[in-house]
Amino acid sequence: MGIDGSTESEATGYVASIAGDRRVPVVGLVDVGLLVTLVLIGVREHGTNPFAEPVTALTTAVPFVVAWVPIAALAGVYRTETLTTPTRAARVTAIGWLAAANVGLILRSSGLFDGGSTWPFNLVLTGLGLLVLVGWRVAVASVLEAR
Repeated sequence: MGIDGSTESEATGYVASIAGDRRVPVVGLVDVGLLVTLVLIGVREHGTNPFAEPVTALTTAVPFVVAWVPIAALAGVYRTETLTTPTRAARVTAIGWLAAANVGLILRSSGLFDGGSTWPFNLVLTGLGLLVLVGWRVAVASVLEAR
């Protein structure tokens, strides 16, 4: 059974369901945009101008985007049922983000990216990412459910 409660046969149909759903790329791009914006705000709050130092800003954001995209897909964040059911959107997005945040933090702390990761950064990014992504996804699911 998958993270989102799906069986293997349901998971096989997952690829077909997201491939045919035009909402998935839009929601996915907004997800990534929100994560990048969150990181850029943090970079700015710590005294770095992301426009003056774009490489620094991008190397802070990239580990989290690289982690989010595959983990969100594996968790079922882009399934039609997740896109259109608020409680499922909250649950699956939260699980996906908690996993992706941890992988992103591991990547950020590795030698692949400059900077490292201290525990306050870990807590703030994980918590704010959870609030932003879950809030956005529940709002989207609520609107789509009402249709």
